[in-house]
Amino acid sequence: MNDDHATELAIEAPHAQPSEMVLRGLDVELSAGLTNDEVIRRRQLAGSNVLAEHKSESALDIFVHQFKSPVVALLAVAAGLSLAFGDWLEALAILLVLAVNAAIGFATELKAQRSMDALRALGSQHQRVRREGHILSVPASELVPGDIVLLEEGDVATADIRLVTSAGVAADESTLTGESVPIAKSIAPVVAAAVLGDRFSMIFKGTSMTRGSATGVITATGAQTELGRIADLAASAKTEDSPLTKKLARLSNDLILVVSAIAATIGFAGIVVGQDPLLMAKAAISLAVAAIPEGLPVVATLVLARGMLRMAERNAVIERLSAVETLGATTVILTDKTGTLTENRMTVTEIWTPSGRIPVREREGSPAPSNVAPNAEAKRLFVAAALCNTASLGNDGGKASGDPMEVALLEAARHAGLERGALATEHPESDRVAFDSNTKIMATAHRTGGLVLVAVKGAPEVVLARSSRIACDGEDTSLDDRTRHLWLQHVHELGREGLRVLAIAERRTPSFDGDIGHDLVLLGLVALQDPPRADVPEAIRACKAAGIKVVMVTGDHAGTASAIARAVGFGPGPIKVVEGRELDKKGTLAAQHALSADVLARVTPRQKLELVEVYQAAGHVVAMTGDGVNDAPALKKADIGVAMGLRGTQVARQAAAMVLRDDAFPTIVEAVRQGRVIFGNIRRFVVYLLACNLSEVLVVSLAVLAGMPLPLQPIQILFMNVVTDVFPALALAMGEGEENVLLRPPRAPDEPLIARRHWVIIVVFGLIITAATLAAMQMALQLEGLDRNLATTTSFLTLALAQLWFVFNMGDEGERYFDSSIVRNPYVWAALALCVAMLAAAVTIEPIARVLKVTAPDATSLAIATGASLAALGVGAVVLKFLRTETAATWLKSTRATVLQ
Repeated sequence: MNDDHATELAIEAPHAQPSEMVLRGLDVELSAGLTNDEVIRRRQLAGSNVLAEHKSESALDIFVHQFKSPVVALLAVAAGLSLAFGDWLEALAILLVLAVNAAIGFATELKAQRSMDALRALGSQHQRVRREGHILSVPASELVPGDIVLLEEGDVATADIRLVTSAGVAADESTLTGESVPIAKSIAPVVAAAVLGDRFSMIFKGTSMTRGSATGVITATGAQTELGRIADLAASAKTEDSPLTKKLARLSNDLILVVSAIAATIGFAGIVVGQDPLLMAKAAISLAVAAIPEGLPVVATLVLARGMLRMAERNAVIERLSAVETLGATTVILTDKTGTLTENRMTVTEIWTPSGRIPVREREGSPAPSNVAPNAEAKRLFVAAALCNTASLGNDGGKASGDPMEVALLEAARHAGLERGALATEHPESDRVAFDSNTKIMATAHRTGGLVLVAVKGAPEVVLARSSRIACDGEDTSLDDRTRHLWLQHVHELGREGLRVLAIAERRTPSFDGDIGHDLVLLGLVALQDPPRADVPEAIRACKAAGIKVVMVTGDHAGTASAIARAVGFGPGPIKVVEGRELDKKGTLAAQHALSADVLARVTPRQKLELVEVYQAAGHVVAMTGDGVNDAPALKKADIGVAMGLRGTQVARQAAAMVLRDDAFPTIVEAVRQGRVIFGNIRRFVVYLLACNLSEVLVVSLAVLAGMPLPLQPIQILFMNVVTDVFPALALAMGEGEENVLLRPPRAPDEPLIARRHWVIIVVFGLIITAATLAAMQMALQLEGLDRNLATTTSFLTLALAQLWFVFNMGDEGERYFDSSIVRNPYVWAALALCVAMLAAAVTIEPIARVLKVTAPDATSLAIATGASLAALGVGAVVLKFLRTETAATWLKSTRATVLQ
């Protein structure tokens, strides 16, 4: 709606006003509807009935974004310097690496704003309206505020509608509010402050009519509807960078600072000691290339892609690569109730007859034994429940249709051996009083012999008030006030357990004129529940063992949510339940109140989004599950949104980072395990790559300061970073992880990718490899009579081989060195064989050697390179063993304290 004209067609809180006032405010007659001229005028004011479009980044913007990284800038400078000095091969190699990294990032980010397309698709329907006294079917996009709409069972509302007439109307609002059962509607106004799920006088865009017929007036279209507001939230919710993305960015920035400082120091020191300024420029290029692990983005992407395949095998489809690692860092799961923790269908769990409570279905969701025959009282109750019913059960695998509660009653009757078809044939229906939200009761009349059987069901308090007798021990006895009060206590008891309760009654009369009357015979109570999924309790226990907090966030009522929470294992202690209305303080979410809750009930879509923000602000890594339209904004905002694949709406699936193909909550737990394993593997190969790159920086820096020839050319460093380093890193990333990875608490969200202990290993091994390389070069210079090309080749081979052998020092603490997970990893041996072959090709195949500026080594050079690299491996193994002792830990701690002082 155009903001300049919004007030002309806007109705303040239409759910709280009598329908006559809403019609008057919109200047429309119910019997005639709008004129065509008025429709055109209003469409000019309000715009088309489509969801607002938010401009998203173009493909060009996303492509340009790939080159805004400081790491990319540093490499681009190095490429520019190489071109300035005529080293076009080096420049081309650097630019090629930049292009590969940019292509990977571009492909990943291009999948944006798809949830908006799914939301807009909800408007591509037709609606029956009354205009100029005629009934027309018009495209939903052409509806305007004030249009008179006619609704029937099965219709999907395409705008927000204030009911004017209503006959037994109920609407399924589960995708909008999270309410697990259809909501009975009426024309009576409700309080202005009523939450979305309690606005019984409204039918909202995107919801469907499950029963009844109605006439209403459109009060809002397009972006002004409740669905439109959710679409706006989903479009404006900023997708958070994953923890891994943030950690890699932080690491890259640190590397930029370090290499800039080193380059400046080396350049200044080199000029001071009389080095050629041109040589210093070449050294700066080498340092820039050496400092950045160019293979890191490629390896990280491939590892995450492999993680995606692993998870897909376990029914978790990953939409965004970063979600693979993010799962491993998850500290809290905000889970929807309906369809996620429950089966998303109503089931009769038990009945309460005058003889007592009778289980029909176990609470965990498995059927009670079918050979348990109902007693006479139960059978009489099921007959009435099946007759007073408009639903139908599918035969031969067909799908049931009708109100979910009525379907559940028919399923329970079938379980008791009673079929509605046979009962309807035996007792043909002659009249019906439709359910109405004002009377809260329904009745059907059936001819049986010379009498009329009136079967009744409805709200317990209403049915009890209309009952004068009760069926007991084969005869009907008087229902006095004391007994009536006792039955109301039964109702409250079932309600406290989170069950929905219906009362069933009957009356036999010579004739029926539509008056249900006040002389009913109470047959008993029916307790229904959206049963919890049987596999959820074990998954909740696994989350607790993994140190992950699970919080239920639902639009359902507090009592129902609390009962489900207890059933799926949120206990055994007290469960704190907070309703959405208790969270808002002067329009702002009360953070502390929200953070302490186990269950959040009657929560609006806006509050779901704010809850994600509150937990993120408190330092949590948030996973949010959901399947409805109302979940889309929070799914997009969460660190990882998890949507249900079987019953989830398209909107939810498009907004999420992960989709569960089996809709099983335990799949999330397995995905968390895989995420933790993958992060550990990523950390392992990052340590490996950084140690290799540090050795390259130190080799160039120390050689320049010592007045030695430049030991490595930029093209040689690039070859090692992109080729020989990548394959061992990938092999490290293929580890399967530890069995007890889920028995440890999640790592702190602010824990860096590389902790202090890892930096110690990086620095120590970088120094060891550097010493071996420089020693080999010096030895070659002395033995080969200052043949600088051969000496450079020797240093190149020594450094490359030392880096390859270094992979064996990446085993876990506590493992035996020669029987570690690294030694047992076949991918490691394959990677080493491949890299040794590539090194051999690089120095022996003339075209490649010419590009890399190396020469074919002789036996002496090979002996020096091999011996020095293996010496580095041996020294590294000894040092690593020392670093993992308590003595080393104490020494490092005291050293750090001394430095800080």
